[in-house]
Amino acid sequence: MMRLLVVEDEKDLNRIISKTLTAEGYSVDSCYDGEEATEYILGAKYDVIILDITMPRKDGLTLLKEMRANGDLTPVLFLSARDSIDDRVKGLDTGADDYLVKPFSYDELLARIRVLARKYTGNKTNIYTLGDLVVNTESRMASRGGKDLNLSSKEYALLEYMIRNKGVVLSRESIENNIWNYDYTGGTNVVDVYMSYLRKKVDANFDTKLIHTVWGVGWILKEDNDEEAEH
Repeated sequence: MMRLLVVEDEKDLNRIISKTLTAEGYSVDSCYDGEEATEYILGAKYDVIILDITMPRKDGLTLLKEMRANGDLTPVLFLSARDSIDDRVKGLDTGADDYLVKPFSYDELLARIRVLARKYTGNKTNIYTLGDLVVNTESRMASRGGKDLNLSSKEYALLEYMIRNKGVVLSRESIENNIWNYDYTGGTNVVDVYMSYLRKKVDANFDTKLIHTVWGVGWILKEDNDEEAEH
């Protein structure tokens, strides 16, 4: 699962976009102006930001300029009713990764988000693999050894996050920040619980283990063991 931020001052449109993205399995935060968005961005790490240009308090162009000036390279997809070539060029030159004109197709919005995710993970398709583990981020299906894995939505979200970051040690905090949004009020061991669930489904019936604990740090998805990682 990717964590997305929707910044759109039209509340009905914001609600529809957020609901659509949530139904697709994304973790979604939303807000209605650039100042509020700044607070969200400072408080969490997002995989993609969907950003309106014309907003109160701080417009999307100003917000993006500030992000890029601060070294924040989070992929940004501009939404705008401004459809001239000059407007699109200005948005892209400001640092946006993509530009979508209103009104738009939600299928196209979802496809563009997937493209941005692939771009920033270095993957050329929606399919991620590690050994005999396959995760399809478009169909939200996973399999190992050719057999489908029966995952809950949160288990799938955790596996997708790990395979997008395969070979990287992920801390409990980074997992919480990516999988659960600002509304989350669960217990402190929720990551451990879901990691246990996922491990049983991904590794239990295979000699080669893919999910490893790096004690005192977090977890890593990889094929090989080393002396730092334990099952």
